Amino acid sequence: MSYVPTVEQAHELVSRFNKDPFHIQHAETVAKVMGEMAKEFDPERVEFWTAVGMLHDIDFELYPEQHCVKANEMLHELDIDEDMIHAVISHGYGICIDVEPVLFMEKVLFATDELTGLIGAAALMRPTGISDMELKSLKKKFKDKKFAAGCSRDVIIKGAEMLGWELDTLLQKTLDAMKAE
Repeated sequence: MSYVPTVEQAHELVSRFNKDPFHIQHAETVAKVMGEMAKEFDPERVEFWTAVGMLHDIDFELYPEQHCVKANEMLHELDIDEDMIHAVISHGYGICIDVEPVLFMEKVLFATDELTGLIGAAALMRPTGISDMELKSLKKKFKDKKFAAGCSRDVIIKGAEMLGWELDTLLQKTLDAMKAE
């Protein structure tokens, strides 16, 4: 019988397969963003959205060249719920797997995963971190292709389009979610 892990169980699983503090922190950040977005868009399923965010890169440290493909295998072996597996692996759509995000929540994960990295990098460049970062300064960093070059602007733009949002809306909502207490 498959199960839906709690956020705590998802954190334990991620920590079992990832030892690099950066990967753990990224999982926690994406989980936080997903939870904050769920509060607005799907308040009955905050725990589910947050756990999906926590699990999204469960395989990345061990299998970076087979990302999402290995997550699919790992999560099935762990007997995780099919809906959760689909949500987790679809964030790699068009990048490392052909599983398309269908549900709104899956599109949010696709859109915000890369963006959290860009915002996190921008926060590191500021003496006050993320606390007083504004959309204007984030957009400036977004437009600078050399800044956080590993964060794909194309994926972020495609994610905004999938959601039917203007890019500014995605940037602001993700920034607000990362700032939330």
